[in-house]
Amino acid sequence: MHIATWNCNGALRKKLDALDKLKFDIAVIQECEDPARSTSAPYKAWAKNYLWTGTNKNKGIGVFAAPEVKLKPVDLDLGQLQSFLPCRVQGSFLLVATWTRQANSPTFQYIGQLWKFIQAHRSILSSQPAMIVGDLNSNVRWDKWDRWWNHSDVVKELSELGLESVYHRARGLPQGSEPEPTFFLQRNPLKAYHIDYAFAPVAWMDSCSAWIGESEEWLQWSDHMPLVVRVNLPDSA
Repeated sequence: MHIATWNCNGALRKKLDALDKLKFDIAVIQECEDPARSTSAPYKAWAKNYLWTGTNKNKGIGVFAAPEVKLKPVDLDLGQLQSFLPCRVQGSFLLVATWTRQANSPTFQYIGQLWKFIQAHRSILSSQPAMIVGDLNSNVRWDKWDRWWNHSDVVKELSELGLESVYHRARGLPQGSEPEPTFFLQRNPLKAYHIDYAFAPVAWMDSCSAWIGESEEWLQWSDHMPLVVRVNLPDSA
């Protein structure tokens, strides 16, 4: 299965041709508008199989799937956490589409939001196959020595749940040593960071692969590059 994540930087309705080139089975898209409330007829027609959530109809998170892929929302108590979109894929695994944000939290911002999600839903994540995919706004380079919910801490907790970053597994790289950025602050080539991820069960990673879009092509569309991963789901999926 090919799973993509891309922070489209808004106006997804104008970027559908670019997104379709990824030939995804599932695409997790941050900063996209709600198709149900869009005034764009082509966008509404394109978004036939999707889930979406957000507090702003113009800038939420969506999961878009190929016609044959079954999506079903999963009702988890998220409290004040933003922005997570849990759903069941093909009736066989849990996908947590993610866009970690400041979320008006004075303490648990960005990667701290995912840390809190893990604490609240550890039993669910550990009881079934699961993927966590999206824009985490985080990298090990920003770890702080006196904070217990650093990027490294979250990666360690996910590893304990049997989930590993597909990109790092495919490349054989440790966290923080990524040669390919997924984000260019202010679209500046000198401000390049790797902050988008796809975590999946280790058992699915036989011959896994990962691809990141080239800035020369994708910066015209967004400050984020798409990340596309391929994992081998069990036959039952």
